[in-house]
Amino acid sequence: MVFPAETEERVRRRALSISQEHLRKVVEMMRKATQLIEAFINEDRKAVESISHEIMKLEEEVVTARRMVSQELAEIGAILLSREDFLRFTYMSNEIADFCEGLAFRLIEILNMKWSIPPEIKADLAKLTAAVFETVSRLRETAITLNFDSSKAIEKVKEVEAAERTVDEIYRVLELKIIKSKMPIPAILLLREVTQLLEDAADKAEDAADIAMILALSL
Repeated sequence: MVFPAETEERVRRRALSISQEHLRKVVEMMRKATQLIEAFINEDRKAVESISHEIMKLEEEVVTARRMVSQELAEIGAILLSREDFLRFTYMSNEIADFCEGLAFRLIEILNMKWSIPPEIKADLAKLTAAVFETVSRLRETAITLNFDSSKAIEKVKEVEAAERTVDEIYRVLELKIIKSKMPIPAILLLREVTQLLEDAADKAEDAADIAMILALSL
């Protein structure tokens, strides 16, 4: 509940806090997705299934946190001029979690079919996953700097952009390797979907970083 005595500065900090908590859960989900792919590369089906369940539980927490952000911002009301930017930042970040959730069943299906994945593709998949996690982690650092240093936040946005470019470079090489491989067509299609979800997560992190820059300028 917002009282008249609450200043815009106070409610802005409140909005930032709940948005950061939501993003923290998104980053944790991305961390689990990284572990999921590592288990897949090692052909550890038991670990893949276990981590998949953990991701589904985290997805519920992320959804709850997103709803909390929406509710809090609705209560804050028009006193916060940057309310729409906070909402956009949260919804952009939330899409990263959606992409992570989409990885699990595709990876399990590939393992179920016992398709052989070339070692060089596995190696590049590991690189891609690490680069995506780095991008999402940089996004969280950007959000944290909004607490105390807007100029630093703008610098962090540049780091997100640089990390996302690295993802693009790895993704382009890996996509061609998958297409040119001698894997069965269904395996090629599913693996391309996996890499596309990862690349999409990095893209969404960059989009969220752009909104964070707008927030930095308004703080």
